[in-house]
Amino acid sequence: MSYGPPPPAGPPGGGYGPPPGGGGYGPPPGSTPPDNGLVWAIVAVFCCWPFAIPAIINATKVNDLWNRGDQAGAMEAQAQAKKWTKIAFILGSISLILTLGLYACSFAVALSSTPSY
Repeated sequence: MSYGPPPPAGPPGGGYGPPPGGGGYGPPPGSTPPDNGLVWAIVAVFCCWPFAIPAIINATKVNDLWNRGDQAGAMEAQAQAKKWTKIAFILGSISLILTLGLYACSFAVALSSTPSY
């Protein structure tokens, strides 16, 4: 029984390496992921937590999407995180100003309605 000639030699070093041309998964070598803004999203929880939750969720997606090679998805998640963080800070600031104004008005009414002796 004859098996024929051996198969031709594979790439140098053998094994299953990355495909030629640098293809494969993940971001290009040497590139860094965009800033995910997670710290600001967490700080925004103290301003207006209902709008900070989507910011945190999107901020945590940025590095994962970048490492999977989805640069467009990572940039979109970063944009969404920034958007929700800004909304949380703006609405938190507005509510703080309104609350302080309400306290100032109630304090002024209380002072004006007390009898003077």
